[in-house]
Amino acid sequence: MKFHSVNLLHFLCIILFSKFSLFDSSNYHDYADALSKSILFFEGQRSGNLPQDQRIAWRGNSGLGDGWTAVNTDLTGGYYDAGDNIKFNFPMAFTTTMLAWSAIEFGEYMPPSELRNALVAIKWGTDYLLKTVSQPNRIFVQVGDPIIDHNCWERPEDMDTARTVYTVESPNPASDVAGETAAALAASSIAFRSSDPGYAETLLRTSIRVFDFADGHRGAYSDNSNIREGACPFYCDFDGYQDELLWGAAWLRRASQGDSYLNYIQNNGKTLGAEDNINEFGWDDKHAGLNVLVSKEVLEGSMYSLQSYKVSADSFMCTLIPDSSSYHIKLSPGGLIYRPGGSNLQHATSISFLLLVYANYLEKSSEIVNCGSISVGPKMLRQLAKRQVDYILGDNPKGMSYMVGYSNYYPQRIHHRGSSLPSIKDHPQPIRCKEGSVYFNSSAPNPNVLVGAVVGGPEEDDIYEDDRADFRKSEPTTYINAPFVGVLAYFVANPNFA
Repeated sequence: MKFHSVNLLHFLCIILFSKFSLFDSSNYHDYADALSKSILFFEGQRSGNLPQDQRIAWRGNSGLGDGWTAVNTDLTGGYYDAGDNIKFNFPMAFTTTMLAWSAIEFGEYMPPSELRNALVAIKWGTDYLLKTVSQPNRIFVQVGDPIIDHNCWERPEDMDTARTVYTVESPNPASDVAGETAAALAASSIAFRSSDPGYAETLLRTSIRVFDFADGHRGAYSDNSNIREGACPFYCDFDGYQDELLWGAAWLRRASQGDSYLNYIQNNGKTLGAEDNINEFGWDDKHAGLNVLVSKEVLEGSMYSLQSYKVSADSFMCTLIPDSSSYHIKLSPGGLIYRPGGSNLQHATSISFLLLVYANYLEKSSEIVNCGSISVGPKMLRQLAKRQVDYILGDNPKGMSYMVGYSNYYPQRIHHRGSSLPSIKDHPQPIRCKEGSVYFNSSAPNPNVLVGAVVGGPEEDDIYEDDRADFRKSEPTTYINAPFVGVLAYFVANPNFA
């Protein structure tokens, strides 16, 4: 089918080219370089005993006692979520899911060496997540007291703050963290299926058990009084646990092809709110991603019993289309997707990921999306995603790459302890809690370049001051980068798709 309106094409040309002529998205970008760096970033976020092939060399071992003293369990490894030294499982599991989904959908577009690096990044997450669910009827959901940690500015290698372990035990609920962990393990089992089938089987088997815990103990983990003080206000479950149950079941359906999980997402969609809040996707709200994921079975497998998920996915896409009657996304003057709440680029990367995934599903099934009088095909969805990618890489009013280490102009003063303090390799003496304040307050560039880190970025005004203290704009997070890995992989293979 063709587009219904010539005016729409004219309008998109204006939106995509004329309006942004000062920072034209047709500028050349080295997507392969950006992809490599976006994966490398995760090595800078590692906790635990670093391997011999660690490439971000200014980092050292950290958190080697995690779990041992507090609960007599090995909880070393995993990722620090952002610029602090806490291991929050809720966003870490989502990060792992998105890295795995990136490899599943776009791994074929990656150079073989980068696919290997992506799998290594996934495994650093899954190895840790397996530890957190190693005991029956118990899930460890966080390591580190964030109030104490955030009161210090010190390298992870120097941590002398409380490494409190936050634990949820049966019959207390943790549907959100457990559901997301189940999703991460199931998705990762698909990613490892060809290269390491034994590990993939371990991931899938564990995912099934963790999902049973999530479904059998319904409720939000941050509703537990002993968890709330550690998780909130940082990674509370603000939007409910129901979406993580469906999300975990959907990934288990895809990984196992089991009818029980098909029945679960068929029978529980309405009661668990699959049609609610469909226009969000991130570490706390999985609705839009859930609907796109499940739509694959409708589009490619003719599983019409899941049609309601595709209807919701179509609806989400229409909210992103200029000139659609349901269009309501807010753009900055420079064309960046904007949603309130800080760390804005998490929305740009996650939404771009969904645009590209859905475009692939539509293309394989020769389908389009009907947005009222407008028909939207894969090309338009990819154009919208590319605009966001190119904005992040430098086609914006400041001409700045918001990926550290990409291009010659990028943030120098990111809100990140390890990056902003002298490396333990150069300054082996400990820098204690308050001794780091002089570095935090300095106007000097960070001494260690956290290559590949995508910062929170500008908000609705396109303004970015490169201020270490403005964490909403200058702090990188793992869940900004994780979907960007898949997005960049697509454009490595299709830089000039349009």
